[in-house]
Amino acid sequence: MELIAGIDAGGTTFKCGVFTARGEILARRRIPTLAPEETVAACMAFLDLEARARGQALAGLGIACFGPLDLSQSSASYGSILKTPKAGWSDYPILARFRTAFGGPVHIETDVNAALLAEMAIGAAKDVESAAYITVGTGVGAGIFLNGGLVGRPSHPEFGHIRISRRPDDAGFAGVCSYHRDCLEGLASAHAFAMRFGDPEQLAADHLGWDLEAYYLAQACQTLTLTCRPQRIVIGGGLLQAPHLLPRIHARFLELMNAYLEYTESAVIELIVHAGLGEDAGLHGAAYLASNAKE
Repeated sequence: MELIAGIDAGGTTFKCGVFTARGEILARRRIPTLAPEETVAACMAFLDLEARARGQALAGLGIACFGPLDLSQSSASYGSILKTPKAGWSDYPILARFRTAFGGPVHIETDVNAALLAEMAIGAAKDVESAAYITVGTGVGAGIFLNGGLVGRPSHPEFGHIRISRRPDDAGFAGVCSYHRDCLEGLASAHAFAMRFGDPEQLAADHLGWDLEAYYLAQACQTLTLTCRPQRIVIGGGLLQAPHLLPRIHARFLELMNAYLEYTESAVIELIVHAGLGEDAGLHGAAYLASNAKE
């Protein structure tokens, strides 16, 4: 039985997994995102331990990585993380380091693009030909699949930094993005939510923060709909674990569209959905890269 490995490389933790070639998770571990070399070494120690325990080498490794990334294969810095607020990780050649340490095929993609590919293969978008995936975590990002491929090649979208309209009652919040302040990430990321309201798990379902969050995420969905017309918009990330948030996004989306394109409530419920793979979408996406990526 062939074994592969996947790493969902995030700004807070690296989720590592060992999979069968069919995508079944055999082992997993969360590793804190520390200094780059320390983090890579910890990931490889886990993968090596699991491979030895099974008496079998890992056939490939996929990395679903936070960005921005250099994804141009003609670039000298292909597979490197570009300028990022994450201390110590700017210009880090993450693909090259893992290729050296792993000793086998290693493929890289943005975390949201990889999650999107997994959702289209086995998740909430497996029945459509075009889709977008939005993740709402420490930052906000989106991957878009149209016309048979990922949008943005040889780069990738930076959707978390689109400008959105502030709600008037949110005028006093500075925004957490160090570059743009009131971009989507600056106003609607989990970090921004916690800065305003505290731990989301401690908030009641009728707290005003949920409607504010829904208003901003509905704008993001409206922008994707009006520019790309995807058949499905999948939303994942920690904040979406709150069951009352998605219905609020549906309601705010309908209000913002204001009958344009004649979306019905049932159509919006089918358009904007939870991630079918939940918090494992990025990890499954990494495994998808290990099994399917070609260079």
